[in-house]
Amino acid sequence: MSYWPLLGVALVVLGFLLRMNPLLVVVSAGVATGLLAGIQPLDLLALIGGGFLKSRFLLLLVMTLPVIGLCERSGLRARASALIARLRGATAGRLLIAYLAVRQFAAMLGLTAIAGHPQTVRPLLAPMVEAAAEHETGLEPGLKRETLRAYAAATDNVGLFFGEDVFLAFAGVLLIQGFLAESGFPLDPMRIALWGLPTAFAAFAIHAVRLMRLDARLRRRPDDEVSRTEPPP
Repeated sequence: MSYWPLLGVALVVLGFLLRMNPLLVVVSAGVATGLLAGIQPLDLLALIGGGFLKSRFLLLLVMTLPVIGLCERSGLRARASALIARLRGATAGRLLIAYLAVRQFAAMLGLTAIAGHPQTVRPLLAPMVEAAAEHETGLEPGLKRETLRAYAAATDNVGLFFGEDVFLAFAGVLLIQGFLAESGFPLDPMRIALWGLPTAFAAFAIHAVRLMRLDARLRRRPDDEVSRTEPPP
């Protein structure tokens, strides 16, 4: 066995230590590994191209980042904050509960890609939650800002994680169905998905209570005390 191809790992480590361009480091390490393994240049190029075609859906995620950046530069966060500031009765907890309901219901239908951290939480949800908290309590953001952002991110995670388990074509449901079938317990994926409903409802109720407690803490505690006593979830 030849250990020369392992030099590609050393190139990755060295490149990251020198803080070089990650894309350049990874591609260079991959080319070096292939050549040291005895793969012909044309075959190596075909291998890299095949891997790119299989994962080309990742380009959608890569293209999302510059679009979000341009929207933020054009005032997207400021517009979202101003919109919430004009709504009466809007609080950080109520806004997050509404988002949790929408996110979880959409995930139950298999619509998991319509929201997320880069495209929804950071540019829209987090500024709206901060604006609602400032309008309700009259406090400056200060240390509270990081706590509110953490709650916004956690709300998206809870809604997605417990909502997608109810979607019958979700990979986790199909994995359970296949494992049970191999063990002699054939079940329809629909039945497995329906048994995820109690867990989804429980997760929604528990997190909604936590969000309502967040509102109560924001109203009665100073800014620095909220952040100090309630670590990000």
